[in-house]
Amino acid sequence: MAIQYKTLDQIKVMRRAGLLVGETLEILRSSVKVGMRTDALDAIAAANIKRGGGTSNFKGYHGFPATICVSINDEIVHGIPGDRVINDGDVVSIDAGAIIEGWHGDAAFSVIAGTVDPADQKLLDVCEESMWRGIAAGCVGAKISDIGHAIESYVKSQGKYGILQEYGGHGIGTEMHQEPHVLNFGKGGHGLELTPGLVLAIEPMITRGTHKTRVLGDDWTVVSTDKSRGAHFENSYCLLPDGKPFVLTAIDGGRDRLASLGIEISNLLN
Repeated sequence: MAIQYKTLDQIKVMRRAGLLVGETLEILRSSVKVGMRTDALDAIAAANIKRGGGTSNFKGYHGFPATICVSINDEIVHGIPGDRVINDGDVVSIDAGAIIEGWHGDAAFSVIAGTVDPADQKLLDVCEESMWRGIAAGCVGAKISDIGHAIESYVKSQGKYGILQEYGGHGIGTEMHQEPHVLNFGKGGHGLELTPGLVLAIEPMITRGTHKTRVLGDDWTVVSTDKSRGAHFENSYCLLPDGKPFVLTAIDGGRDRLASLGIEISNLLN
């Protein structure tokens, strides 16, 4: 499939979808509580996406039965919400997406319910910061492998974490998953040159142990083979005609986090 480049007007619609996803995730972040069922989070997400005039791009995707993915502890990604109860100290990863006028948004975060284990908190902090470093590296004129190199370099500098190999970021637009595939590891300076009109979802997935995974019998839930806990963060961002980035699924467009890395976001979507 050819890479889909977007016009500014198309990206403006994607910002609406991305903002709905970002707002939904903020609600979910504040809603995660010890003792609640994961399908309660799914209901909250479904209601907010509907209220915002969007539709879920997860529900029905290759048969996926829910509006969001909820993955706990050694479940890294693609967990199916259901009757599972969130326990004290659980690492809860939530992935959500929405469509507005045919254009997609996609983002994810991890959070700890109740009592925080410092090692788990560091896992989350490292994963999230690596995502932002990947976005910062994915500037106009860079090569696509620069993103994965930035992610891997940061993760490795912080300790012994496993970076999932089989899963990575992706293009996004009129479909949730498009070319190009974006690795979360590798050498820089290779592959596609990044130019305005490109929209990518950047999503590192790391564990406190092995990078090796397996898929459970539900054909969706991805777990670490050594049962180590994992984290997952994701944002969709674009490169605009002024040569600057903008994070479509971040409420502030990524201004604060990218500024800390020396990157100025575009004002074309404000």
